[in-house]
Amino acid sequence: MPPARFVGGLTLVRLLARLPVWVRLVLSIAAAVLGASIIARPTAALDVLALLLGGGMVLTGILDLADRVAADGPRWRLALPALWIASGAFVLVWPGLTVRAVAVITGALLLVAGAAGVVAAVRRGRHPLERVADAAFGATGLIFGFLALAWPDITLLFVAVGFGGWLLVRGVTGAWRLGRAAWRARRGLAPALRRPARTRRWGRASLGILSVVVAVVAVTATAPLRDGTVVVDDFYTAPRSIPDEPGKLIRAEPFTREVPKDAEAWRILYTTTGVDGRVRVASGLVVVPTGGDGSPWPVIDWNHGTTGFAQHCAPSLQQRPFWSGGLYPVRKVIAQGWAIVATDYIGLGTAGPHPYLFGRASAMASLDAVRAARELSDANLGPSTVVWGHSQGGGAALWAGAIAKEYAPDVWIRGVAAFAPASDPPAIVDHVSEVLGGLIFASYAFAAFSQIEPDITYGEYIRPGLQPMLRAMSKRCLTDPDIALSIVGVVGTTIDSELFSKDPSYGQLGTSLRENVAPTRIGPPLFVGQGQSDSIVPPVTQDRYIERVCDDGQRVEFHRYAGYEHAEVMENYSPMVADAIAWTHARFDGQYVDAADACVTIDVPR
Repeated sequence: MPPARFVGGLTLVRLLARLPVWVRLVLSIAAAVLGASIIARPTAALDVLALLLGGGMVLTGILDLADRVAADGPRWRLALPALWIASGAFVLVWPGLTVRAVAVITGALLLVAGAAGVVAAVRRGRHPLERVADAAFGATGLIFGFLALAWPDITLLFVAVGFGGWLLVRGVTGAWRLGRAAWRARRGLAPALRRPARTRRWGRASLGILSVVVAVVAVTATAPLRDGTVVVDDFYTAPRSIPDEPGKLIRAEPFTREVPKDAEAWRILYTTTGVDGRVRVASGLVVVPTGGDGSPWPVIDWNHGTTGFAQHCAPSLQQRPFWSGGLYPVRKVIAQGWAIVATDYIGLGTAGPHPYLFGRASAMASLDAVRAARELSDANLGPSTVVWGHSQGGGAALWAGAIAKEYAPDVWIRGVAAFAPASDPPAIVDHVSEVLGGLIFASYAFAAFSQIEPDITYGEYIRPGLQPMLRAMSKRCLTDPDIALSIVGVVGTTIDSELFSKDPSYGQLGTSLRENVAPTRIGPPLFVGQGQSDSIVPPVTQDRYIERVCDDGQRVEFHRYAGYEHAEVMENYSPMVADAIAWTHARFDGQYVDAADACVTIDVPR
């Protein structure tokens, strides 16, 4: 007597063999709808995504099983559809699956399906075009399966969109074929389900070959992304014993990358103060003009814009250190007869975490870089300093001006120039889902806040479907070749771009963001430049900040540049560069800002 399990299997096979065409047609339409739903919400909450993926797997298995039974092939071919059904049921009923587990299960199934296609291609007695199609689609499944699982952060997105698209095509083609069969049967014509027509064979084979071409192009395009990332060298490793006070030089060595021909430079390692108040180590660059009359050089204390969160994202490590940090007019600055001291901040180059958008810690690293650089006798730095900064660094510059008198009174701050500064982190974070590429900046910010503030966790604030992607994005610098993967993730979430599962203005995250809003009382004269087409720092946010600055009695010259984007204001052709240089000359020359001009807004047309 056969086992009950075997009898049950035969019963299911017989049931599927007798499924009316209209029932299979309905299932195909359902598969198409489900596939479209998965594509529309690839980063949905995990429970919703599990239902979509699990349901799609079960439907795939049922449709494949019905097709294979109807085709009356060998029974071993029923194993793959049965695996689809079993895996789908597992995803549907298992309550503790993680995002990564769902991705691995789905990706593994696509690999198995690809392998099955390759095996089917070598079976005897099949038409040559059918062999070509099976081999091509099988190879494509294997290639994309391995490619998807090779990138953990975008695996779920890739698998969800890829599987959703495959399910959509599977449903549409199945519905077309079954609908056509039903139409032929209604008119008494011979059924066209058993053997594909010549045109259908050619069409399927052509699509299979095209899919292989796409897969090979994808592999070729992504292979270089694994290479080219800079390596942190021994210079950035702190010695066992470091000075017990901030602003002290630990070591220095000559530096040449992207240094203007009429200048010389060093990279430095120095002490500063961390978020926790303890002495930490940071790195940076010092660049001075050559020649001169021997007088000390006035100092531009440069605070770079966003380069990333990972340790290897330090500008001083990059092939183009000033370009990567946004100081495009470095040659113009040197041509004025000014030195540049450029901090990397803590955690970029040196051990982290990097306090991204933490204003006070970034400002202390900036001021301590100037103090330490003065110990370089060959640099011949003078006491007069004007702080410059762009974006992330613009916020740091505002903080540096505000705390200098208290924290570093020996650094003579003549003025602060902040370009498109991140003056209001809560407003920027609230706006991040609307910004193209905002997810990348959000990954850096959340990595910083979650590592520095233990009460801030991914599980509390970030939607489950985006958590693995956000974590991996934070490990890539904006100059890394594999930043392309982050861009893929950004593009893939365009339809479903909401990042947070909980309002970031609440709880510890909201408190920490508000604590890092730039001060309104800076002290020295202030220059703020803002592009009016800025998509990263909303112009309206900057307008509100300047209103508060003016209300607090701060001397500020606010320039608004019509038609200029976030980074574009720092380009050599931008009028802001000339305005900032002229304003800085006035500060170094000791020109006083009259009380009548304490709060001035200047609109500059394109």
